[in-house]
Amino acid sequence: MPENETIPAVIVFGDSIVDAGNNNDIRTIIKCNFVPYGKDFDGGVPTGRFCNGKIPSDIIAEELGIKDVVPAYLDPTLKPQDLITGVTFASGGTGYDPLTSKLASVISMGEQLNYFKEYIAKLKAVVGEDQTNFIVAKSMILVVAGSDDIANTYFVLRARKLQYDIPAYTDLMVNSAAEFVKELYGLGARRIVVISTPPIGCVPSQRTLGGGIERECAEDYNVAAKLFNKKLISVLNSFRTSMRDGRYVYIDVYNPLLDIIQNPKIYGFEVANKGCCGTGNIEVSILCNQLSPFTCTDVDKYIFWDSYHPTEKAYRALVTPVLQKVINEFF
Repeated sequence: MPENETIPAVIVFGDSIVDAGNNNDIRTIIKCNFVPYGKDFDGGVPTGRFCNGKIPSDIIAEELGIKDVVPAYLDPTLKPQDLITGVTFASGGTGYDPLTSKLASVISMGEQLNYFKEYIAKLKAVVGEDQTNFIVAKSMILVVAGSDDIANTYFVLRARKLQYDIPAYTDLMVNSAAEFVKELYGLGARRIVVISTPPIGCVPSQRTLGGGIERECAEDYNVAAKLFNKKLISVLNSFRTSMRDGRYVYIDVYNPLLDIIQNPKIYGFEVANKGCCGTGNIEVSILCNQLSPFTCTDVDKYIFWDSYHPTEKAYRALVTPVLQKVINEFF
């Protein structure tokens, strides 16, 4: 990072990959503020992070030297001081498609933007208008969504299948993602990092639901993810000419995660097709709980913590290599 430049905060939007507990106090079954979640988090506390330990937003803030973890905006113990270095508005189960959050009874991307407006007002009360504008413009704004649209809304619940084929549905998703980035820009954000959709057909639960008797990767899910990612790259590139003073960084996690899943041993993993919790085939959120009988003994051998979310070790293997690329794009 150039000497006179800083990234003052990490401000996060999206789904369960970066939800640090916003779902804890809302009326939804998509939550995880109970054991064994948080088994390897500070003090073994289940905070509402869908992981055994830290999630990508925490790892990024830690590696940038900003703070140890990025707290949930709705955390009742959040202090005004915490706002200065960033929060996460993310909600497990949400997506770019407005129907996705409705089906899961979670916080929509639109509602996350409303919380962001509220956050800006609160920040002004703490540090004043000029400093707030500086923080919003110079922070890393992280957006992670799309998996739940494809996996849940489209394939598992089939809620959009009659209306849209895959090309049309990924158009709906990408138009919504584009609007979201424009809204962030309108609120003063200038360094916006959008994470691609992962190879969602290869996560353990989708293998179980769509991968046949052998639990192979569900190819149609991956085809949809790749198509969405391609459209997302193109829309982010177009912003470089239409909203020139911003930085719009696309981060591909599809290929790196697929590589880890296909070559686990190279990355120090042994189990790629099951989660660590329960049978590892289907348990996620409320199904992964203290009664889940077979939670594995060595989490570090597993890419996935539950049947949907990677372990902290897998997140580190994904996040650490791309962080320098992001910083280079900013400056």
